[in-house]
Parts: sequence; structure tokens; C-alpha cells
Amino acid sequence: MHDIATGKPRILVIGMGNVLMQDEGIGVRAVEELDSRYTMPDHVTLVDGGTTGMELFEPMRNCDCLVVADAVNANLPSGSLLRIANDEINAFFQTKLSNHQLGLSDLLALLTLKGEAPGHIAIIGMVPDSLENRLGLSAAAEAGLQGMVASLVDELRGLGVDAVPRDAVAAGHWKRQARLERTSCA
Repeated sequence: MHDIATGKPRILVIGMGNVLMQDEGIGVRAVEELDSRYTMPDHVTLVDGGTTGMELFEPMRNCDCLVVADAVNANLPSGSLLRIANDEINAFFQTKLSNHQLGLSDLLALLTLKGEAPGHIAIIGMVPDSLENRLGLSAAAEAGLQGMVASLVDELRGLGVDAVPRDAVAAGHWKRQARLERTSCA
């Protein structure tokens, strides 16, 4: 299932989370930051998966490699980063680390049942600090955001992707909205 035009594996990077609940949206914010800082080759697709479920079935079934960025619950300090990949994924779902576990777990199970699961799956996660109803990230998540983006770039590099830094970096939509919320509440 490689990209017909390039012959390279089709790679899907999904940011999961609810940006309206502070650090719960870290996956979406990390993929948005990745997109604002780097250009990707055509065989790499970046998706804001938000809190969707079955809507991700088609994009996931058409990829060779899947990378998911998300908030994960773990017995680690807030802002800590985790990488769970391939054979570790089943154990990951048994320990209920992600708030989107059920949807993602179900989708991967369905893809496996149909023989259409990606050949490589990695979850890059961050332990949230706050899940309050606000757009901005907590200080711990904000401090760890660049590390999460670097982890995504490293994961892509391991898949043979050269993420090229952009000359100019613009703030993404959710980052701008969080700034607006802070200034309107001040």
C-alpha cells in the first residue's frame, strides 16, 4: 500500500484530543505545531483528529504507517512524554492510558480484522496536567510541547521522512485562539 506517485509508504499523523479541555488537546496542538514548523513530503498527511472516532477509519485504512499524538494517563509527572509502538500497543490499551483509547482501539481492531492495519503504529503521548475548560495549555504541557513535536519529527525521521523546517513559523489556529482567550479573560 505505498503511494502510487512516489512509491513511498503512506504515513498518517493524527493529533487527538479535545482542545476545549486544556491539556486534553495536546495531541491536536502538537500536530498543529508540527505543521506550522515543518513542511512534509506528499506521502505524509497531518490530520486534526480532535475527538472523532469512525471518521478516521478511511484515512487509517489507507496508510502504511500511523503516528498518533495524544494526551495519555500515566503514573509520571505532568508534561512527561511517552512513546508506545507496534507490539506495545495492545498492552497500552489494556492499561487505559489514553482518553481516546476506546475509539482508537476499536478502529485498530477493525482494521486488523479486515487485514488493513498499518504496518507501523506509534503513539506519542504526553501526561496532562490540567483538564479545565479552556483552550490554552497548562504551563507543564506548554513546556513539553516542543519536546512532543521533536518526538514526532524523530518518529517520522525513523520512517524515512525528512521534515524540512519552514523559513517562517506562523501560530496555528488553536494557538491563536488560546491567546485570544487569555487576553479576553485578563
